[in-house]
Amino acid sequence: MFLEALGSALLGFALAWAAAHRLPDRLPGRAAVLLTGALGGVFGALVTHGALGPGHFLATLIGAVAVTAVLLSLLVRPASRRRLRRSAAAG
Repeated sequence: MFLEALGSALLGFALAWAAAHRLPDRLPGRAAVLLTGALGGVFGALVTHGALGPGHFLATLIGAVAVTAVLLSLLVRPASRRRLRRSAAAG
């Protein structure tokens, strides 16, 4: 279980680093993104390990990456628009 937790934390951290590197303007601070990735990986491994039981190392890591991706997607902000649109009623 320790190797699963460590591996999933490293995979979550790597996924968060890639997201922070690829989308720096659409994510909050880098530290928050990296922490969310690592903790999301550990939480995903815990949930997957609890659901599948011991002996499913690769499936646990896949579940950890999936949970990390979902948590990171919740941090993404919409792309900023250069030109603001105003409604006809606003004038």
